[in-house]
Amino acid sequence: MAQAFRFYETGAPEVLRWEQVEVGRPGQNEVRIRHRAVGLNFADTYFRTGLYPAPLPAGMGVEAAGVIEAVGPGVTDFAAGDRVTYTGSPLGAYSTERVMPAEHLIRLPREIPFDTAAAMTMRGLTTAYLLRRIHPLQSGDIVLLHAAAGGVGLIFTQWAKLLGITVIGTVSSEHKAEIARAHGCDHVIVYTEEDVAQRVRELTDGVGVRVVYDSIGRTTFESSLNSLARRGLLVCFGTSSGPIPPIDAMQLAVKGSVFVTRPALADYIADPAELAELADELFSHVAQGRIRIGINQRYELADAIAAHRDLESGASIGSSVLTVDQEGLS
Repeated sequence: MAQAFRFYETGAPEVLRWEQVEVGRPGQNEVRIRHRAVGLNFADTYFRTGLYPAPLPAGMGVEAAGVIEAVGPGVTDFAAGDRVTYTGSPLGAYSTERVMPAEHLIRLPREIPFDTAAAMTMRGLTTAYLLRRIHPLQSGDIVLLHAAAGGVGLIFTQWAKLLGITVIGTVSSEHKAEIARAHGCDHVIVYTEEDVAQRVRELTDGVGVRVVYDSIGRTTFESSLNSLARRGLLVCFGTSSGPIPPIDAMQLAVKGSVFVTRPALADYIADPAELAELADELFSHVAQGRIRIGINQRYELADAIAAHRDLESGASIGSSVLTVDQEGLS
């Protein structure tokens, strides 16, 4: 019988329950998939704590990779035996098997192992829309990236180098700074030791950066605004330290007629054609070795509670995965 994590109330990691579940057969436009590896994302904690509302009881997780076991009526693009990956709703990726809509699946190239796919699909597609859709970046542009040693950060810096973009990254420790540099970050600011905005001004001859990519939220919002060049753009794509404060529109003028956006991945992969385009570019870079995906933490799926504790404590570096079948990861 299949097993899955579910939660019946919001709260700390301990609200997650490891249960036996009945999967059933796929219905119209659905598939049944057996997972090989599951992605661990900070957004998972938002659902668990209630920051992102979900009808209860609910499954947990939005990203995984595995093999299709059966397809339901109306599914024409996939067949049993296909290797696939996915990210997005509905919740339920923390499971050994599940039935889900076929429209969310992405065909996984043979060159990319399941655990790599689970570690990179959400982070990689997030990086793809940040670099390829949000703002028309050009070679030579300078940007600021918070959490440069995080899962998105390590992919972002490598991809940015391919595009000729200079990245100033922030991290919490010298150890993480070394990791960020090893992945192509041009300048690293240890924010526990330096004033971020002041250092950004020093690195840009007082001008500031074209774009700030901020996944931290509340604690970095002010320094992000202060790091922007005139008419620059602040991209708030995460809130790991808490929601950003209310925005005073006049302050955007005072800071140099700057812009603020709060995008969501779902709106950049809702169109199947756009999803395919972004995924193809991402998978090509990874398959050809131009972007390396490091998996810094591995947990058995049943140990997801411990994984959540590590994630929220800041102990995690880069990408983490929950493994379902160690023998079948390739």
